Amino acid sequence: MLVGKQVRVRSAKNRLVPLYLNPDSGEYLAAARQLIAVYRKAPGRTRGEIDEDLNAILGEGPAALIHEGLAKLLEDRCEFEVASELTPDSLREAVFEAAAHHRAEAAKAGLPFDRAAVLAEVSKQLAIAPESVDRGLFADLKAEQRVLTFDDCSPEFLLNRYNVALAQALLLRSTGMEVRVWGETPARFRQLFRAVKFHKLIAAIRSTDGNSYTLTLDGPLSLFSSTQKYGLQLALFLPAILHCKAYELKADVRWGAERVTKTFALTAADGLKSHLPDFGVYTPREIGHFEQNFRDSVEGWILESDPAPQTLEGSTWVPDFTLTHTGSGKSIFVEVLGFWRKMNLESHYKRLKRCLPGKFLLVISEAYRADEVEELTLGDEVYRYKRTPSANEVARIAGSLLGVSKGKK
Repeated sequence: MLVGKQVRVRSAKNRLVPLYLNPDSGEYLAAARQLIAVYRKAPGRTRGEIDEDLNAILGEGPAALIHEGLAKLLEDRCEFEVASELTPDSLREAVFEAAAHHRAEAAKAGLPFDRAAVLAEVSKQLAIAPESVDRGLFADLKAEQRVLTFDDCSPEFLLNRYNVALAQALLLRSTGMEVRVWGETPARFRQLFRAVKFHKLIAAIRSTDGNSYTLTLDGPLSLFSSTQKYGLQLALFLPAILHCKAYELKADVRWGAERVTKTFALTAADGLKSHLPDFGVYTPREIGHFEQNFRDSVEGWILESDPAPQTLEGSTWVPDFTLTHTGSGKSIFVEVLGFWRKMNLESHYKRLKRCLPGKFLLVISEAYRADEVEELTLGDEVYRYKRTPSANEVARIAGSLLGVSKGKK
């Protein structure tokens, strides 16, 4: 994340406008290449050593803030360690005690203080090499932390990551935001709604005109006790929005030392690219196998794999399938809950029971939090499976719930 002066924005009346970089700029691409080259040599080196190399690149003036921001994002891609065989505190205690003794003895004899002799004594005492003693003395200082690994990236990726980081920095200071997303598949909407839950955000989701949904989310500064952790979760939610084709985001932000309320707006036209992989439309293997088996082995039913999201008690549920009985025209929603799904199953079941009685079927893997499931009292709307859901069994239960029969091919 970007911090302090690295967050480059300008104020236009009551609006905040991030100073995004042009990812195609030759000047910025060249700077990104230089900075990445420094971090590619970082493993095994300390922060202090890396900073010395960066000082020759960062320069001065407005460009320096951009370079500092890019370097900060590269530093975030590093894994650091405290390079010491023993805790620095214990090393310092042993060395300072030995040094005091040696200094007193040297003064009595009129000899100069021998640092190497102190390190040699402590190394013998602690059974580690003298170099390890010397290196570990102040290894807990930030400048002495060593890089274990660096997650490499391209210059283009870094510039796009910078632009997203600017937007995320503003959301850290928001009192709330509203996002409208439209023209997406049910699978994409499903990804977005699950991202809200994954990041534990306080949100209201409602269906709006034109195959769209509007998400109203609280910001960290709207809470009774604003927390940095919640603000970070809100910022981390942004990449999920960026995977959508069409969206409008509007956030109220408290800006500056006086925390004046400003507005931050973001749309797909701004061209921000998510730095996270897009796993939103991934279909688990079990669901894919079930769908194919159902189409191959069951007759008298139409299986739709992209049902529309359902609004239930102010929240949104996206089932995996809709089954429609061809003879009666009756339909039922089906959701497959494998090990990859995480939710409060009891409250989820009760909500569906209240809102869609007889219109839903939960297909639950025995690998899904089995102990918890066994403790629940679930009704006829639940089918438990071991490896892959049986298409014919799902059709049988669906027919029973709807009061119709099913057939086999």
